[in-house]
Amino acid sequence: MDYYFRPPGPRKPDTELETDEEKEGLKKPKKEGSSHKEETDDRWAPEKSRDHKGPRKECPPIGMESHRIEDNQIRASSMLRHGLGAQRGRLNMQAGATEDDYYDGAWCAEDEAQTQWIEVDTRRTTKFTGVITQGRDSSIHDDFVTSFFVGFSNDSQTWVMYTNGYEEMTFHGNVDKDTPVLSEFPEPVVARFIRVYPLTWNGSLCMRLEVLGCPVSPVHSYYAQNEVVTTDDLDFRHHSYKDMRQLMKVVNEECPTITRTYSLGKSSRGLKIYAMEISDNPGDHELGEPEFRYTAGIHGNEVLGRELLLLLMQYLCREYRDGNPRVRSLVQDTRIHLVPALNPDGYEVAAQMGSEFGNWALGLWSEEGFDIYEDFPDLNSVLWGAEERKWVPYRVPNNNLPIPERYLSPDATVSTEVRAIIAWMEKNPFVLGANLNGGERLVSYPYDMARTPSQEQLMAAALAAARGEDEDEVSEAQETPDHAIFRWLAISFASAHLTMTEPYRGGCQAQDHTGGMGIVNGAKWNPRSGTINDFSYLHTNCLELSIYLGCDKFPHESELPREWETNKEALLTFMEQVHRGIKGVVTDEQGIPIANATISVSGINHGVKTASGGDYWRILNPGEYRVTVQAEGYTPSAKTCNVDYDIGATQCNFILARSNWKRIREILAMNGNRPIPHIDPSRPMTPQQRRLQQRRLQYRRRMREQMRLRRLNATAGPATPSTLPPAAPTLLPTLSLAPSPTPNSTLGPWHVLPETTAAWEDSETETYTEVVTEFGTELGPEHEDEEMAVPGPEFPFTTVETYTVNFGDF
Repeated sequence: MDYYFRPPGPRKPDTELETDEEKEGLKKPKKEGSSHKEETDDRWAPEKSRDHKGPRKECPPIGMESHRIEDNQIRASSMLRHGLGAQRGRLNMQAGATEDDYYDGAWCAEDEAQTQWIEVDTRRTTKFTGVITQGRDSSIHDDFVTSFFVGFSNDSQTWVMYTNGYEEMTFHGNVDKDTPVLSEFPEPVVARFIRVYPLTWNGSLCMRLEVLGCPVSPVHSYYAQNEVVTTDDLDFRHHSYKDMRQLMKVVNEECPTITRTYSLGKSSRGLKIYAMEISDNPGDHELGEPEFRYTAGIHGNEVLGRELLLLLMQYLCREYRDGNPRVRSLVQDTRIHLVPALNPDGYEVAAQMGSEFGNWALGLWSEEGFDIYEDFPDLNSVLWGAEERKWVPYRVPNNNLPIPERYLSPDATVSTEVRAIIAWMEKNPFVLGANLNGGERLVSYPYDMARTPSQEQLMAAALAAARGEDEDEVSEAQETPDHAIFRWLAISFASAHLTMTEPYRGGCQAQDHTGGMGIVNGAKWNPRSGTINDFSYLHTNCLELSIYLGCDKFPHESELPREWETNKEALLTFMEQVHRGIKGVVTDEQGIPIANATISVSGINHGVKTASGGDYWRILNPGEYRVTVQAEGYTPSAKTCNVDYDIGATQCNFILARSNWKRIREILAMNGNRPIPHIDPSRPMTPQQRRLQQRRLQYRRRMREQMRLRRLNATAGPATPSTLPPAAPTLLPTLSLAPSPTPNSTLGPWHVLPETTAAWEDSETETYTEVVTEFGTELGPEHEDEEMAVPGPEFPFTTVETYTVNFGDF
């Protein structure tokens, strides 16, 4: 049903309105006005012919959607309830997770029969050229304004209505709740305040809006502290696919020695996904040099990250040529990869509507309909399931998890872009990265997927809540082993950003989930599965975060200089964090690099792998760490490494000695992989393990004594051929395992096989071999930590292990 309200005050004759305009300063400035006003107008936008009246300047949004207009600059005549106040009347404002809460999706007025309005204070004299209106964001309600009046003022007390020369001019609004509609003023109006008076509407009186206007005077000095001006001479405009490719080509031509343009692959529509590498040796991975990546445009309608990376390319190139020491150090010591458009198809869709006229989701998905951000393999479920079964790290590693087979099939339901991104991740040994997004102002770190707490954690959380304490147990379920490191990285960006840590701004769409810090755990804020961040952490060595640059997904071109200055220092600071922690090279005793060695840090249950050249990087917070390196066929090595607060990774190299474990595993596989009791030196032994170890040592001492006596007897008299055993094997040490029937109750736990004598090939180089048979019970993973009871001298072992161990020269 449509409703109608009358604007305030009687209508005035045209002559009286003109007089009031002159009195209130609402007349359009004359051409011969001050040069400062003309320069201000020219700075905002190019001229564009509209009709036979001649050129007309376009004015940008004043900042309702981007939140440059603060909450206390917006007022309304009334509100339906707190969650539908005037501050919710911003273009593209999104409702909270729960409908009808404190964060609903529009400004809505009371249902009383009185004149309603919403007002904006620009805090400066502004030339208004139009308004953009939108209905209420809701999955339940269908509310939008269909027509309205507009009024202006310089003091918020005396208001003049916009007329068509005869009466108040009626502007047509929306026909649905989602699509933005532009209402341009035939002639601009100069004022400080603007009001919109709804006349008719569908459903309830609810609306969202943006105002177009050019600043005529500087902002009043009281508010000038928030103004940001850039001094960099860069290409501040939106770039189409063709323009982006051309700009990257120009940057490469300007700095050919430090840049290289390449493609990750193609999108669903066949557009190439371009990347630019910036390094002192582009095209090659240098030993010991970490690799960093920034990606943007994973959602095609979130375009600020795309433009910031194009600006960053220009900035690094020009500052490197100009000798900026900070940029030179960054380029010479880091291999930087910048990908401005992971979803070029989506951008082309969003760009057709422009910066203010696409809705919240237009262009978000790929051409095939995938949300690329959360289309990656779900490795969280694989890891967490293995942890519940206690398979980590013996059967399932805690890092570099393989991709499940169902994702590798050519027929798998995976987007074309994701396949290209995964191949790119696996090809380059990235250490740190971030994807740039829009729609919020915060940094999100893994995990992004919410983990269901165990029953013990839920009970502990309930008890903590009853005592009024924090629910730490439930929180820890969403945290990675590198939680402290991720927080450090997130804070490094947020704290260097000019507005991200200002608590008075609040959240863009709902409450501030960051507590004023600008950082949040993804699973606590917006839980999702199969995200690029979680996949990168679990499948590769790269720590990846999501950076949400601002409330406006597609800011107006005039906002780009300000956004660049707001984000520039944060972008550089975050890149420098790739040089924090430890780094080094893992080689064997001959200096040959060892690839795929695992680097483990005590206290952090997540390792990293060495690259093909044996080099590795491990981002760590300042402190002292015990670092262990393990590799197939080599003896593990450990050392203590210190990390300082200053930027610059600590060198921590490792040299591994070869071991016989590779051959031992081959023999074990030939004999059915029967278990060998293994005592973890990092864990204290149980009393049962200690007794078994003592018995082994006692038995071996007896065996050595027996072998010594046999050797003495052999030297005293020659042995007969019938008593000589086969020659001892030359591979030392050797191991053999053989199945055995259940041991007889008369056999002790260390049953000795029939004695044999050794054949000595050299009287001066004598060795002896002992054959040890161990009986043990194989326990499942769920009983690994249980201590076996010892009922008496006999042990209830159910497996037999026979070792042939050579003790070397005697």
